[in-house]
Amino acid sequence: MATSTTARRLGKRQRQHLVAQLVEGHAVHNQGELVELLADHGVSATQSTVSRDLEELGAIKVRVPGGHTAYAIPELPAHQVAPLDQLRRVCADWVVDVDVSMNLVVVRTPPGSAHVVAAALDRASLAGVLGTVAGDDTLLVVADEARGGGAVADELRRLAQR
Repeated sequence: MATSTTARRLGKRQRQHLVAQLVEGHAVHNQGELVELLADHGVSATQSTVSRDLEELGAIKVRVPGGHTAYAIPELPAHQVAPLDQLRRVCADWVVDVDVSMNLVVVRTPPGSAHVVAAALDRASLAGVLGTVAGDDTLLVVADEARGGGAVADELRRLAQR
């Protein structure tokens, strides 16, 4: 991707999302490389900002082929349950709309953000949620028959304060 002539500043969560994507998709050996990758995506960030982002994302250095090291962001273990406060923050920041049809809940997010909400829901093990499927800006939540989509949708709206 070509370097943008007008760099933009993203909010912390959006920037950290992009940082995670870049670390996942590239062998990022140092913070300077990450600053350059962000610039290639039209995002202005300083080395100190990138350093804080990597720390908050839990990034670690791992050995890659050739003996060099690169950043990696470990996933949370599947059995680790995210606190409800974390899910509430994710929903408040990223959920735009919630619709329901029987046991299916459709959650709309800004473009590129559906997987953020899906991952938080999956880790939170919310009662009545069987699973999630995320696209770019739409997330499908499958509720169990006992709880139903309406109850899950109501809880997601409450968490998102919508």
